[in-house]
Amino acid sequence: MTRLLFVINTLGRAGAEIALITLLNKLKEEDVELSLLVLTGQGELIRDIPKEVQILNDSYCEESVLTAQGRKVLRKTCIKALFSKVGIIKNFTYLFRNFFSMLFKGRVRVDKLMWKVIADAAPKIDGEYDLAIAFLEGGSTYYVADHVKAKAKAAFIHVDYEMSGYNEMLDRGCYDRFERIFAVSEELRQQFLRLYPGYSEKTLGFNNIIDVDLIKKKSLEPGGFSDDYDGIRLLTIGRLTAQKSLEVSVEAMKLLKARNVKARWYVLGEGDRRRQLEKLIAQNELEEDFILCGAVDNPYTYLLQSDLYVHATGYEGKSIAIQEAQILGKPIIASDCSGNRELVIDHVDGLLVELSAEAVADAVEEMLNSSDMMSDFGEKSKNKYCETTNIICELMELCH
Repeated sequence: MTRLLFVINTLGRAGAEIALITLLNKLKEEDVELSLLVLTGQGELIRDIPKEVQILNDSYCEESVLTAQGRKVLRKTCIKALFSKVGIIKNFTYLFRNFFSMLFKGRVRVDKLMWKVIADAAPKIDGEYDLAIAFLEGGSTYYVADHVKAKAKAAFIHVDYEMSGYNEMLDRGCYDRFERIFAVSEELRQQFLRLYPGYSEKTLGFNNIIDVDLIKKKSLEPGGFSDDYDGIRLLTIGRLTAQKSLEVSVEAMKLLKARNVKARWYVLGEGDRRRQLEKLIAQNELEEDFILCGAVDNPYTYLLQSDLYVHATGYEGKSIAIQEAQILGKPIIASDCSGNRELVIDHVDGLLVELSAEAVADAVEEMLNSSDMMSDFGEKSKNKYCETTNIICELMELCH
């Protein structure tokens, strides 16, 4: 039987992790043996992994990496890795050089510095696999490149590679050890190849597998909004992190309120910027207008019950949240950035806007003032043809 190993950094509720679970559910129907290692041994989505998949972690914490408590657990994991036998001693030169390189460029990204340390300190896996797949950049990629024995190796790119903080010095030529590199979209593939032009022949684009029937089914389950608000509901799904630029959305809601636009904005997700966002919301007296709902197990009921989906982010890979909103027929406003541009056609099935409070507020107001536009965009989103790469065949071909 063909043996496949997947490695991922964490299993918190985010797009790449959801895409992995969908892929595993498809692969379990094949004649393969599936194994999974979660590099940090943490994340709430472990409960959604198919029972056919062997979890290789000896210990595991289901606390979300996006909550305050979960971040404490993750910090302990990082500290333990740093002071392990292979931590700071083995990686001193690596850490020193990259720290000062980042400092010179004006931003030190501690998470990017730590991924190699975490990968080196993670439990090692015995045996050889037919195919080992690093499903995220950073830690899982370094782990599969350096510590996994496999006949073939594949890596996945889910982010704007350089903008998210990766570079050749951090990677140390690890992509030389992969037979195939899959980028989540063509735009991200081109961005990756600007940094690594030598990998053009083995770097392919792919589309995440989206389980349309499951999304529609779960959207009809009990749940969703529990307040008694009966007006227009705006919805955003995403982690409360710097990348998602939710401060722009808060400021946009402030402008909408000042213009007497009757709407309430909800955000599903958790992250390290919750406190800053709560402070900004309070400063602008938006406690009843901009609601941080936290992470939820079933976002699809909220999506179905919302009127308009807004995704104003700094940069993206290829937003699964936007695709889910399209499946449920929601009109969409998205920032004009990598990832979003491949999903939303401006003034055809949604609006693409610059990432500013005024531009987002103007788009929301324009949309809400035209029920025909909202209906037309929603209908085109629902009927949008989403081409899917047969990623399963692409993966299985690497095993032979």
